[in-house]
Amino acid sequence: QVRLMESGGGSARTGESLTLSCVPSGGASSRNCLAWFRQAPGKEREWVAIIEPDGTSDYTPTVEGRFAISKDIAKNTLYLQMNSLKPEDTAMYYCVARFGVTGGCSNHPLWYPSWGQGTQVTVST
Repeated sequence: QVRLMESGGGSARTGESLTLSCVPSGGASSRNCLAWFRQAPGKEREWVAIIEPDGTSDYTPTVEGRFAISKDIAKNTLYLQMNSLKPEDTAMYYCVARFGVTGGCSNHPLWYPSWGQGTQVTVST
């Protein structure tokens, strides 16, 4: 059974930084899609960042240049470095995964079968 354990959420002020971490377990494949999604109150879940099996990354336009997704294979940990935070970044952030992919990754939430419990990020002015 795949489990995704997130940590690192919390409160920040505009312009500050936070780093989210996610440790996946139970998935056994060398080709995986790992991503971060978020959901703000009253809004639909949206993709934030994706890291492809080959290590390339994609970002939703609203976070491009401010957020960075990365993975440490030795530590089996996925990260989301969030810089220059804005109040509109306030949301529940989810680590998601799909293991054993044969092509590229999707940015649609239904494509990912494995979700973490979420970690709250709150940005104030």
